[in-house]
Amino acid sequence: MTYARLIDAELRPIHPVDLLEHDHVRRARDWVASGVELCRIKPPATPPMHLVSYFPVIDSGHILLGDHISSGLWLPPGGHVEAGEHPRDTVSRECLEELRITARFACAAPLFLTIAQTVGANPHDDVSLWYALQGDHARIPDYDPREYRAMRWFRFDDAPFDDTDPNLERFLAKLSGQQPAKP
Repeated sequence: MTYARLIDAELRPIHPVDLLEHDHVRRARDWVASGVELCRIKPPATPPMHLVSYFPVIDSGHILLGDHISSGLWLPPGGHVEAGEHPRDTVSRECLEELRITARFACAAPLFLTIAQTVGANPHDDVSLWYALQGDHARIPDYDPREYRAMRWFRFDDAPFDDTDPNLERFLAKLSGQQPAKP
């Protein structure tokens, strides 16, 4: 199986929750089928669109977010998919690197997909697969201080929606089975 087919197979099970996610899934599948390089080959933005695996850690209506140093936002952990790497393997690798814990997948398939332009000096488009991980909101993992200033659990309703990924509220609504607010 080619790498593009492997990635397309990972996208297929995603059931869009709204028109925006439907558009993102369609655009991502077209992008994968186009034959372009899917993974970042030179940081921070070559190619200008590349795969990312987000792994929101959740537990009993809580989500773990980190005060991300380079973006200045409260973000779920995540990382760039390396060439030839399966996005779930990215989650496992990055979870050990960023949180120093073993990834416990709540579901094997990604639950959500977004395409978003990053903030900062070298903006580019991240095609992000969102894999939910099971955590324990009674403890903060031993996170990597080179990535995050702080890490904390937020109740879904109390997440810092003004200072986070613009798609987080939609992800949490999808996870909760609610109709997300219009973007």
